[in-house]
Amino acid sequence: MADGFSLFSDRSTVAMRVNGELRDLASEVTDRDAVEPVTIDSPDGLNILRHSAAHVLAQAVQQVNPDAKLGIGPPIADGFYYDFDVAENFTPEDLKGLQKAMDRIIRQGQRFIRRVVTDDEARAELAEEPYKLELIGLKSGSMGDDNESVEVGGAELTIYDNVDPKTGETVWKDLCRGPHLPNTRMIGNGWSLTRVAAAYWRGSEKNPQLQRIYGTAWPTKDEMRAHQTRLEEAAKRDHRRLGQELDLFSFPEEIGSGLAVFHPKGGIVRRQMEDYSRRRHEESGYDFVYSPHISKSNLFMTSGHLQWYADAMYPPMSLDEERDAAGNVTKQGADYYLKPMNCPFHNLIYRATSRSYRDLPLRLFEFGSVYRYEKSGTIHGLTRVRGMTQDDAHIYTTRDLMKAELTSTLQFVLDLLRDYGLSDFYLELSTRDESEKFVGSDELWDEATNTLREVAEASQLELVPDPGGAAFYGPKISVQARDAIGRTWQMSTIQLDFNLPERFDLEYTAPDGTRQRPVMIHRALFGSIERFFAVLTEHYAGAFPVWLAPVQVVGIPVAEDYVDYLADVVDQLQTYGVRAEVDRSDDRMQKKIRNHTKAKVPFQLIVGEEDRNAGAVSFRFRDGTQLNGVPVADAVARIRESIRSHEQVVTSWAD
Repeated sequence: MADGFSLFSDRSTVAMRVNGELRDLASEVTDRDAVEPVTIDSPDGLNILRHSAAHVLAQAVQQVNPDAKLGIGPPIADGFYYDFDVAENFTPEDLKGLQKAMDRIIRQGQRFIRRVVTDDEARAELAEEPYKLELIGLKSGSMGDDNESVEVGGAELTIYDNVDPKTGETVWKDLCRGPHLPNTRMIGNGWSLTRVAAAYWRGSEKNPQLQRIYGTAWPTKDEMRAHQTRLEEAAKRDHRRLGQELDLFSFPEEIGSGLAVFHPKGGIVRRQMEDYSRRRHEESGYDFVYSPHISKSNLFMTSGHLQWYADAMYPPMSLDEERDAAGNVTKQGADYYLKPMNCPFHNLIYRATSRSYRDLPLRLFEFGSVYRYEKSGTIHGLTRVRGMTQDDAHIYTTRDLMKAELTSTLQFVLDLLRDYGLSDFYLELSTRDESEKFVGSDELWDEATNTLREVAEASQLELVPDPGGAAFYGPKISVQARDAIGRTWQMSTIQLDFNLPERFDLEYTAPDGTRQRPVMIHRALFGSIERFFAVLTEHYAGAFPVWLAPVQVVGIPVAEDYVDYLADVVDQLQTYGVRAEVDRSDDRMQKKIRNHTKAKVPFQLIVGEEDRNAGAVSFRFRDGTQLNGVPVADAVARIRESIRSHEQVVTSWAD
């Protein structure tokens, strides 16, 4: 028998994986066990670090406020949190005091000791913790809306003691499945408490509202500072702030949560996004269709949305009922729903006429408005809304052609995303969870999953598994794109579906005259126009490439005498469709430059006496560089080329 301490001497090893299961370093192992080290900089190691930091936070809170009741404390992306039931809400000053208390605990080097206990023993030891008692009473499963869980009801139930290394006494304890770091000192100094929020116990609005403290934790202080720098840069790029500063969109209270209106400048960006996408789709053989915003409930019963997505749909509207003069019902009404998806409507378009194998693949495309009843707590700017426009395509093809069609669809998606300025991708393959209910046979699911895997692997992009992430009707490939500061966004999805054609009784005539089912490919390239708008806004920090910029060129006269000259230049540009204007305001030239720089206009054309005499203009670019004395014809040509090429502003023209 041995333990992890004797097996691994590397100080970066914080836990071990024994026969595939994560365990504390203190766990005993035998020669027959397969043992692997878990280092602190690995994904599992980071989670263990953050989980341990969350427990130190809970200990610190109860040191400062012994009446605080414990909720849960899981690791999350980039950090951790812990929930507390306290009489008074936490303040920023409280966080400072808690950081000091945590620092003292960390420096003590308290050991995390795991104990297996019975349900009754756990109840006795945690009798003053009502939320822990509730968890003990659960048969199994989740401790919250993240990834900390407790196994009960026949499986091991464990408590972790925080033990003083000098006295050997337990100074604090918590119900937890672990694993944890060997001791608190290994948390180091790469951590910080970040903010406080309210959170319902176990994520339900029916439960008490608790106070949640968030923190971040990293193996080193330098890594934490790099994370904080990324957060600062992300805050500067926040599309909600830029949307207001650049006058792009807003969320009027009078309309309701998660429902955006686009202002004229935002409308220009959105129209350019959509128009370019339309053109590329037309070039690639897609047919444009349109469908209504509402439908009778029967359509969504057939598609399965009412059975699977009812909670995410708006409540029905009861319409079409008729009554006589006495108020008696003469015709029963019907329930209508706002559509959450476009695919059922496209299936009806396919079914509206007989189809032959010669018609396939049939590619239907729509900018279709859909509506999802998102909970208010999940709504976030344009990235999570209740009303959105999906750039939805549904491709109907034969079994023989489906792999080639999937391959060309994926390539089309990647090429189009690159045209918008995203180029760093990897793929996720979302498959079904065997414990969940799905429609269709195992054989069809296996065929669909294997086909998608082959297509994804042939792209030579990194492929990451996403078990359990499939829709109820089929597996999918998701294109994950990294933006300018390295954040990952889920962009396009491509889903292979053998089931909806069956549910809608879709057919085509095969070469031998028999009736066959088509295969259906669901494909959303942007996901939604709103979300993609937000992603591009943050990717470019509001400084859109010339072809997308609301105002592409602004003319700034040194004095009033040069307004007419600049107006002629702007007229030439407008003739070619360039979005150009002259600043005729009474502001001084330097203020005009500041205003349009802040508005992130790609090109400022500044004209004084020397420029006018030479028939030229002087360029000022967004980064502050300038290029003087460019002949007007040359300036117009260069601006048009920047728009045509979809490039960012070029500042090396002087070369």
